[in-house]
Amino acid sequence: MWKSHPRALPYLFFSEMWERFGYYLMIGIFTLYLKDVEAGFGMTEAESADLYGTFIALVFLTPFLGGLIADRYWAYKRTIVIGGLLMGLGYCLMGVHNLTVLYIAMTLVIFGNGLFKPNISTLLGNVYSTPQYNAQKDEGYNIFYMGINIGAFICNFFGAALQIMLGWSYAFFAAGIGMFVGVIIFIMGTKHFEEFDVKKGVQEGDMSFLKICLVILVPSVLFGILGWMIPGSIVGSDSTDAFIFACVPVLYFYSSLYFNAAKEEKRPILALLAIFAVVILFWAVFKQNGSALNTWADRYTDREITGVTKSTFETFKLAKNISYTKDSIPLYDQQFRLQRQDGKALKEFAFPPYFRNITPDKLPTEGTSISVWSTNLSQSINPGWVIILTPLVVALFTALRRRGKEPSTPTKIALGLFISALSVLFMVAAVMATNNGMNKASVWWLVMGYGVITIGELFLSPMGLSLVSKLSPTRITSLMMGGWFVSTSIGNKLSGVLATLWDTYENKANYFWLNFALLILATLLMLSILKWLNGVMKEKGIN
Repeated sequence: MWKSHPRALPYLFFSEMWERFGYYLMIGIFTLYLKDVEAGFGMTEAESADLYGTFIALVFLTPFLGGLIADRYWAYKRTIVIGGLLMGLGYCLMGVHNLTVLYIAMTLVIFGNGLFKPNISTLLGNVYSTPQYNAQKDEGYNIFYMGINIGAFICNFFGAALQIMLGWSYAFFAAGIGMFVGVIIFIMGTKHFEEFDVKKGVQEGDMSFLKICLVILVPSVLFGILGWMIPGSIVGSDSTDAFIFACVPVLYFYSSLYFNAAKEEKRPILALLAIFAVVILFWAVFKQNGSALNTWADRYTDREITGVTKSTFETFKLAKNISYTKDSIPLYDQQFRLQRQDGKALKEFAFPPYFRNITPDKLPTEGTSISVWSTNLSQSINPGWVIILTPLVVALFTALRRRGKEPSTPTKIALGLFISALSVLFMVAAVMATNNGMNKASVWWLVMGYGVITIGELFLSPMGLSLVSKLSPTRITSLMMGGWFVSTSIGNKLSGVLATLWDTYENKANYFWLNFALLILATLLMLSILKWLNGVMKEKGIN
């Protein structure tokens, strides 16, 4: 796989693999930890989804700042290393069971990811910028993307085993260790990419750092505070209002890049901004893997295992036993009730909820236990599919390229949106097959749904990274890579907003139909500008 590619690729591949190991291990258990009434914080579905959505939104909002810092001041290596160390420390601090420390840890992860994420992707694009490798850039990003998903696949097995054996804290510590390993591997590969580790500096027409602080950063904080303090909520919750308000100065900044650009840069920048806007809807649906789809796996999927499977999973600490009593069921639909004690509201949860939607004839005997696989293992389905399908997708595009029939990168993104929409139909079918969740669903519904959306993801996500590298003016490549992640950030927050609606939909099929409609809308928007985007690509002499 490596022979025909730059020597730097395996180092960047494994650095990103271990970085994503830490991130997705943390994300796989985050909402489960928040909702745990015994060892977590006992949050409701809406509360955990709101915090999750806000967190992953901010994680992908800061890359615009990290890209700017690398482009102008620190170059890539220094920025990536500092970002990785901040994230590793943040993951470890999440293992401290204290709400204040949790918020501090989340802040470290937010800023660490902002420094790390856009710059390692940009550095990869720089490595492929030579005439020898330029034609393989899409393929290089696909391979790099497989590294991301190897880390995302294996991490959940470690997370499940450590949580079952030792508790939540050790699972978070493992995420931190994975991040530190990624930083070490990155440093080891320095000699293979150091010639591409460039600092472009401040160019004519660029905003000064002081002006960026005054026009973007300070207003973002002030707008966020204003959004939080507005009485009631405009869009679901105070945190959502704060996030939307905080995004206004950032969106203004990216708009100013277009208006202040040289004539020959305007169309490529506008093309990227248009794509950024469209893919927000993709991320809004896709990023529900850690919220609504995690809930589906936890509450609505048949996770009971027996026989050899049970023995195997229990040997590797990937399953746990839950006991059945008649008291496990009645209060679940209410979720929690409030009691007043010393003037404070206390939450009492009914648990475990697993037995709620098992038909009476399949319920275990009173007082006995069953073995179920750990919920966060469902988070490995999507990256597992990425690992399986990436070589096939790369081979498909390679074969089409040899015949001169490879679709343009914008066309691939349009196809990715449509294929992703089709994946939601599997979840609609799952709801119908289970009588609106009144019975347990087979895990195969999740497997099939994730399989189809993974194809869409492979047509879209690595292609987006490649497109940014191809179209961005050289002086702001990393900054525009940050823009890709800003669109991801907004989509992530929207995914949290959608997930908070889960309990408000009596018919869960309608919830998934909403997701289907959003992806079809995104497809139509992309198709409406596809001809123009392909024209911009031809002007730049790229596909």
